Amino acid sequence: MARTGRVLALVTSADRYLKKGYRTGLWLGELTHVYDVLCKAGHQVDIVSVCGGTVPIDPESLAGPILKVGNTDRRYEDPAFMALLDDTPALAEVDPADYDAIFLAGGHGAMFDFVDESVAQTVAAFADAGKVVAAVCHGPAGLLGAKLADGSQLLAGRTVTGFSWTEEKAAGRADAVPFNLQQQLKDASGKYTKAMLPMGKEVVVDGLLITGQNPTSAAGVGEAIVKALKKHLR
Repeated sequence: MARTGRVLALVTSADRYLKKGYRTGLWLGELTHVYDVLCKAGHQVDIVSVCGGTVPIDPESLAGPILKVGNTDRRYEDPAFMALLDDTPALAEVDPADYDAIFLAGGHGAMFDFVDESVAQTVAAFADAGKVVAAVCHGPAGLLGAKLADGSQLLAGRTVTGFSWTEEKAAGRADAVPFNLQQQLKDASGKYTKAMLPMGKEVVVDGLLITGQNPTSAAGVGEAIVKALKKHLR
């Protein structure tokens, strides 16, 4: 019987774009949907941010119809849950050895601080230890720089997904983001996949590497993490 595990959920500390005055941050539903699935399965989820402290939330993710998707509004209305985002530990304060999986939540803020070397090193530590590495939407930006102990890139030869350039243009952020995530993932992995239609669900499982394309894929990423932990936690 598989034991329950501990999952490290990493969220962004970046609250704005550099080219534009737009505010950004964590896309709340991409955290809550995964969090809910993992907690329902009995796993412990600890939320940390790149720099620690209060987590910025992308205001676009709090829009009425969007906030109601997948019961995100229930978490937003829950003082106990939202308090977890008030004063998060910094990534540098945690030990990957204490966890069985890492999940990189999305939101455009991840495009700015998930490319930090500290994120790459932490992700590589999980991968080198044979643990689950998962990310959704813009979260896969944190996978790009991860280099394994043997010198190879984590994404080399892997199948991966993440927020598409078509979706970026539809969101009106193509001229604000620092790079084309789809192209970077394609260049790093050699095989990028996406849903047939923009904002369609797409979850890719390549061994212990799990990626989701967009907000609608978040719950599916959580379900894939649960399946992976059930198989590998003995």
